[in-house]
Amino acid sequence: MRRNKKERQSLLQETIQHNPFITDEELAEKFSVSIQTIRLDRLELAIPELRERIKNVAERQLDDEVKSLPVDEIIGEMIDLELDRSAISILQIQKEHVFSRNQIARGHHLFAQANSLAVAVINDELALTAKANIRFTRQVHEGERVVAKAKVTHVDSHKGRTRVEVLSYVGNELVFSGEFEMYRSGNEH
Repeated sequence: MRRNKKERQSLLQETIQHNPFITDEELAEKFSVSIQTIRLDRLELAIPELRERIKNVAERQLDDEVKSLPVDEIIGEMIDLELDRSAISILQIQKEHVFSRNQIARGHHLFAQANSLAVAVINDELALTAKANIRFTRQVHEGERVVAKAKVTHVDSHKGRTRVEVLSYVGNELVFSGEFEMYRSGNEH
């Protein structure tokens, strides 16, 4: 359905507000216009490109600091963190993440993204993976963007264990799920 420019720009703003991680390509498809039209609309509306939006969201929302590992050791770009509650990271699948024969992402990269997010969400100086139950639900290809969402589902302070569920998506499609049992030292600050 074709919309006039004003309607499209209004919906574009709404869409990006709801999902700041949507790409220009996805927006172009959603509104049945060219990528160039989307870029021009964004320019007119002073909406930054995806990379800048991700950075802005991260700066706004990362009030808490990761305690369990250096931020540069997190696989993917951390964009949201609430210690002992939830965390989100984004991993852009590039040439170095895929098998050269078929451009399918190697599973250890998806696992590493999820596992490092499960470690990062723990509000402790020391957090180690004690056990993981994982499932790959679809192949991920070069050029796709994986959004991993971690959620703390159970804390057992007596045993020093925390259960973290991580679901990873490409668009709205689940590509990986994992339940991580994390050991924590108990030195919370």
